[in-house]
Amino acid sequence: MIPRTATLTLQRLARGFPIIAVTGPRQSGKTTLAKAVFADKTYVSLENPDEYEFAERDPRAFLHRFGSGAILDEVQRCPQLLSWLQGLVDERGRMGDFILTGSSQFDLLSGITQSLAGRVGRVELLPLCASELVAVGQLPDTLEDMLLRGTYPALYDRELLPGDWFANYVATYLERDVRQLIAVRDLSLFQRFVRMCAARSGQLLNLAALGADCGISAVTAREWLSVLEASYLVVRLPPYHRNFGKRLVKSSKLYFLDVGLMAWLLGIRDAASIQTHAARGALFETYVVSECIKQRFNAGQSADLYFWRDSAGHEVDLLFETPQGMQAVEIKSGSTFAPDWPDAILKWQKFSADASLPPVIVYGGEGGYERQGCRVMGWRELQGLVV
Repeated sequence: MIPRTATLTLQRLARGFPIIAVTGPRQSGKTTLAKAVFADKTYVSLENPDEYEFAERDPRAFLHRFGSGAILDEVQRCPQLLSWLQGLVDERGRMGDFILTGSSQFDLLSGITQSLAGRVGRVELLPLCASELVAVGQLPDTLEDMLLRGTYPALYDRELLPGDWFANYVATYLERDVRQLIAVRDLSLFQRFVRMCAARSGQLLNLAALGADCGISAVTAREWLSVLEASYLVVRLPPYHRNFGKRLVKSSKLYFLDVGLMAWLLGIRDAASIQTHAARGALFETYVVSECIKQRFNAGQSADLYFWRDSAGHEVDLLFETPQGMQAVEIKSGSTFAPDWPDAILKWQKFSADASLPPVIVYGGEGGYERQGCRVMGWRELQGLVV
């Protein structure tokens, strides 16, 4: 197992909450991490038919087997357990008693909100982050390899080609999760929708246009997008509009949470083609944004990342608040600094009341330095950018 940054967060939360919930996409390492951090606890998967039937038939007896607590995997499959957990952990008064994992955040979070409010510490575990790969010497040698491979643990724990793994991952996701969350009659149409979302990663989200391109209504597009969000495949980045008098864009931007999956959905099958691919900029932007989200999630924080864009097309790719003020980040896939890169971010700085920190430019090259009033950092130096 590659050591995970979220380990310290799990240990911290387990000292203050009786229940810990670990959510995230399928195959992101939730179960592996829970077993490693809470090795003394019994592990039970509710995808096991016998365990599921027992939990459904007699939830009280099911839970009372675990005098020292337990790791309950895919607990969203049996939501009535959460009500019984409330009484049990209140009676015991023990911190870090039960660990819940799940790959569908809507189902699990709705149960937590209704039954376990105030009793749950939550960690959202996405695939590996760059710092975790650096720590074990497995960060890909080139940016193109990184964008092709992505960061799912299986691609670093085993000898797998990205194309082989993602093909099976998508097929399994469509067959299992989509059928559980919504009634999709035509899975091939939904798969087309997923690919069209990948083609729009890093762009402003227009549900009507997205639906029209897929032959579905905007209402259906919104419903299907919520499924991708619930499964931690995509995220919407909201616009930042505080303290600005100018007319601003109010639509969110869409991003995939794993750049390797995005590349596979775009039909990219080798790293060399990424160098000249039309989506290279979007792939790199998706990689940087997803890395920033992972850093926040691993620390037990919400993402709280934004972008800024006015009606004239001036845009800052990332904004986030820090104790020292608002941090602006521009993302450029080129490997050599260009003099016009800081233009948009410096323009934002001039009329923003929140601009108090030197802007950051993340680029597709290597090395860090300062240029034109900006802090420039290469794709390998992202660790600690937002935390």
